[in-house]
Amino acid sequence: MSLIHGVGDFFALDIGTTAIRLVQLSGDMQHGWVLQKFAYVPVERKVLEDGSAAGVRRLGETILGAMQQAGITTKNIAVGMPAVKTFTTIVKVENQPENELMNTVKYQLDKYIPMPLDEATVDYVSLGVCPNDATKAEVLISSTAVDFAEARMEMIESYGLNVIAQEPESLAMARALMPPGAQDARLIIDLGERSTDIVMMYRGVPRLVRSIPGGFVLLVRTVVSALNVKEEQARQFILKFGLAQDKVEGQVFKALDSTLESFASELSKSIRFFQSEYMNAPVGGVILSGFAGMIPFIAEYIEAKTNVPTTQGNPWQLVKVSPEQQQVLQPVASEFAVAIGLAERSND
Repeated sequence: MSLIHGVGDFFALDIGTTAIRLVQLSGDMQHGWVLQKFAYVPVERKVLEDGSAAGVRRLGETILGAMQQAGITTKNIAVGMPAVKTFTTIVKVENQPENELMNTVKYQLDKYIPMPLDEATVDYVSLGVCPNDATKAEVLISSTAVDFAEARMEMIESYGLNVIAQEPESLAMARALMPPGAQDARLIIDLGERSTDIVMMYRGVPRLVRSIPGGFVLLVRTVVSALNVKEEQARQFILKFGLAQDKVEGQVFKALDSTLESFASELSKSIRFFQSEYMNAPVGGVILSGFAGMIPFIAEYIEAKTNVPTTQGNPWQLVKVSPEQQQVLQPVASEFAVAIGLAERSND
């Protein structure tokens, strides 16, 4: 969603399901980014999910403490919106001058979003001419419930911060993980705690955005049931042994195989849909993020199922980081995709 221009410095805030991440960059996409300040603070889920006044206050204390820890002084902030709370789609309309295009979309919004217009906050941006049909233009539309957007804005502003941008987390993640200059398509996957976000990037912009129900928690519950272990032990098994068939007699792999088979099927379905819309454009890779980037051997599994080269994403690919910063970040570096993507937004 839109960024207010000309406000000077800002920092990115990612309120995740297990931690809060802050990032402030200098530079730009053309000349490269430099990491100035950052913070990573683990937070108990009950604090993040507590909507009471006391819970909001504790969350604010955590965010302000993280800012102090990082040495961030600006109050301007770009914040991610959870994909489960947003609806994002790409629509094709008749190609026309930019101002006419935006007016056309404005008066047809009720056709594109799954909620009444008076109950939604909607933002939309032109993606340019459709790559395979010059008579059509593409527009990305994002919407979220007014009640949620306003409550989140009020919560953050109650901490004395100035929200200059709210953007779906999936779009921020894709910005950070997309390899620069890639002309083929890339399917970017973020396996979250409770859902999985999918973004197909092609020629530098998103062409397909989906959220699949079921995330890491589903995998954990599957292992809990199959192996008769406690939840915390199931988490450790998945993150330590993953899909290795020579560890613990391959029990974790056997427990997860059916669930991951369905997951891989959804990925293949997304690839087929994208290629049906874009004249079989080549998909050059699958890029993993979130828990998908942390589970051993899941990349090999997805590559075998989709027949597309699969790698772990690197959100720091365009960011210069000092050796001292690298040392601190190393254990959690892969978790910063959303925060970095938010921080890489243009603010000219």
